[in-house]
Amino acid sequence: ISNHKRFIFFIINLKCFTSAHVAVISPQDPVLRIGSGLTASCRLSPELGLHASSLYWTLNGVRLPGSAYGVVSSDILSVELRSLNGSQQKSGDNLMCHGADGRILAGSCLHVGMPPEKPVNLTCWSHNAKDLSCRWSVGGQGETHIPTKYTLKYKLRWHGRENECENYSSEKKGHACRISSKIALFTPYEIWVEATNQLGSAASDISSLDVLDVVTTDPPANVRLSRVGSLDDQLMVRWASPPELKDFLFRAKYQIRYRTEDGADWKAVDNIGNLTSCRLAGLRPGTVYFVQVRCNPVGIFGSRKPGIWSDWSHPAAASTPSGELLERGSCDPKAGEQNSALRRELKQFFGWVRKHASGCSSMSIKLYDQWRVWLQKTHKTRNQVGKQHTQHLHIIN
Repeated sequence: ISNHKRFIFFIINLKCFTSAHVAVISPQDPVLRIGSGLTASCRLSPELGLHASSLYWTLNGVRLPGSAYGVVSSDILSVELRSLNGSQQKSGDNLMCHGADGRILAGSCLHVGMPPEKPVNLTCWSHNAKDLSCRWSVGGQGETHIPTKYTLKYKLRWHGRENECENYSSEKKGHACRISSKIALFTPYEIWVEATNQLGSAASDISSLDVLDVVTTDPPANVRLSRVGSLDDQLMVRWASPPELKDFLFRAKYQIRYRTEDGADWKAVDNIGNLTSCRLAGLRPGTVYFVQVRCNPVGIFGSRKPGIWSDWSHPAAASTPSGELLERGSCDPKAGEQNSALRRELKQFFGWVRKHASGCSSMSIKLYDQWRVWLQKTHKTRNQVGKQHTQHLHIIN
């Protein structure tokens, strides 16, 4: 027989023996605080014909030392447990009384833990003003080691009865619950969390909020990334405003972040405002970029709260055109010397323009476009003149 089948067999036998009063452990399934002690006893049924001195104890399958035993009478064997640690499993620690042949005669589950501490970090948000979700963290050390129930409660501040959230979930960041029906707008809610187990209870601070102050939405949809003509250091980003909030009076605020294909660090563009497009400038020529956008629905129906950012959109990708270095292909050193001072001045000035163009400033972008087009035309013309001059020299030679 496999170990798994033996375990099931022992559990079945344990239930049968218990119902037939083969032996009884007392106390049965106690709930204890961490650090406390316990003296348990195993009382044998006279029909067994066993003596208490032949018995032994195990805790979670580990045999307890005989020094902890006490033969109270011929049919009662006790065991003393000191400074108990928290239960290793939610169902409790298994304390078993065995016969000399290893047979389980009786069992008891020890629930060793701590009362819950006050839940903390209660945070709530509403997805498109159609529901209300809240997340919180357990207080103190977190682990109570025994089953603990967390209940999110809420009510309208000035009227209405107390309600309990029903759709719970556990996350890496803590516990969460979603209220999905009958959400009231323009009326503040009072929300709190209660934690209870067999050793005590605790409640979080009450959070007061208006649903319209905590609205978030889906990430911007249809994010598109395209080139800006032949300009080799710019890309245009376009996206759609959240359709779920089309019936609400609000002013969306957007944020962009972008990175190169081989880069790990994102660069953010914050000062976009309510636009649904933005031109990124100062990029590397011939480079693939990934871009994401997120939305913050600010001031819904006059709310003065800062709003909550959505998740980032799926990344869009595009590459900038491959550019040519200004010095490459030039065959007229005198022309280069004549324009070096002007080129340095342009580099300094438009370096400032490029730096400030990342915020989607239309005036800076226009200046920058004009300069880039002029510089590229000048560069091409110079290259053509240089090639013709070189060819002329070849013909003369």
